Amino acid sequence: MLVSAKDMLTRAREGHYAVGQFNINNLEWTKAILLTAQEMNSPVILGVSEGAGKYMCGYRTVVDMTKGMIENLKITVPVCVHLDHGSYEAALACIAAGFSSVMFDGSKYPIEENITKTQELVKLTGNLGLSLEAEVGAIGGEEDGTVSMGECADPDECKRIADLGVTMLAAGIGNIHGKYPANWPGLRFDVLAAVKAKTGDMPLVLHGGTGIPADMIREAIRLGVCKINVNTECQIAFTAAVRKYIEDGKDLVGKGFDPRKVLAPGVEAIKATVREKIELFGSANKA
Repeated sequence: MLVSAKDMLTRAREGHYAVGQFNINNLEWTKAILLTAQEMNSPVILGVSEGAGKYMCGYRTVVDMTKGMIENLKITVPVCVHLDHGSYEAALACIAAGFSSVMFDGSKYPIEENITKTQELVKLTGNLGLSLEAEVGAIGGEEDGTVSMGECADPDECKRIADLGVTMLAAGIGNIHGKYPANWPGLRFDVLAAVKAKTGDMPLVLHGGTGIPADMIREAIRLGVCKINVNTECQIAFTAAVRKYIEDGKDLVGKGFDPRKVLAPGVEAIKATVREKIELFGSANKA
């Protein structure tokens, strides 16, 4: 059964740890993350971008695949399937498909429009018992070779969104998606502290968890971050492991060309990455 993120994030806030959102891209990704969460006895959030949902043949396919795996693999830890950085239309589509949580990223809109659209989704998700993530302050990242450092959220705008009744809030604090450049100045903990002061008990979300130093992760959790997103790090680990398998010529030995064998090292690399993050975030044995 899929669950909303509300209970797991409330417990994370009270226990001063964070739950990892690990984005999925296919069957291998999903299986690796579920098995590792079960092994670590940790709640887990499976993030699905609009692009990944399309790649996996639609949101309903994602839901059915995940539910089938939970049953077949005998997964007993709490599992949430969550739309990542969704448009308003994508949020509605994921709700209809059976997602247990959605993110509406209204950070690109003027604050009043962000509030209006978020408010509508608060009512809808609340009636259905689903969790809702909102965002203030665009998260940076690389696009077409240009790296943006991202925006820092306005704490007063964060309060206005939080007061609508969302489950969790992503606030830009200098974090970015993808690899962090060498000249990255680090997280703005002053902004995070100001957001926390304005939003009270609202669970805060840190996007772009790949490459942030462990001490910064711990400080972010101390200041109220309850959910941390990881995607790029798993992709890099997966690709490196599969590349090594090919470069070592293992695909040329016996039935080494079997895609299950080719992808197996990548799956193990994802597991190792997820295991490391669960330990760092402090969610092991918190299911």
